[in-house]
Amino acid sequence: RQEAEGRRLRNPDDTVVEGVGLNRSTLNFQQAVLDASVQVQDQETVTMARYLLEKDGLFLGSSAALNCVAAVKVARGLGLGKTIVTVLCDSGTRHLSKFWDKNSLELRGLDHSQILNPESSLEFVNRDSLKDSWKPR
Repeated sequence: RQEAEGRRLRNPDDTVVEGVGLNRSTLNFQQAVLDASVQVQDQETVTMARYLLEKDGLFLGSSAALNCVAAVKVARGLGLGKTIVTVLCDSGTRHLSKFWDKNSLELRGLDHSQILNPESSLEFVNRDSLKDSWKPR
């Protein structure tokens, strides 16, 4: 069901990433021309944030971590030799009470303890989440 602008109803499939899965399209989004969509699981987002903190020293928020997971999936879909660009749109400092809080994550059934070593790979990103219809232009 469509939500009125400025009124947020709880989505039954609510996610740890705020603003994802809204039951409405904002006016600016309705004008967008989309080439594809990428499904990202909450656990992938949480693990990616910890991976980037451990490996690259980037303390990201949930939206930036989600963008990075999606970028990995798109890169895998396009193959070697392509350049992928994404936006690191939020810092972890605004997400301390939810996305970076172990109790909040545990309440959502998410594993916050996946501390990765710098030699680990991106294998935690699921390979089967690109929609079958996704094709680059």
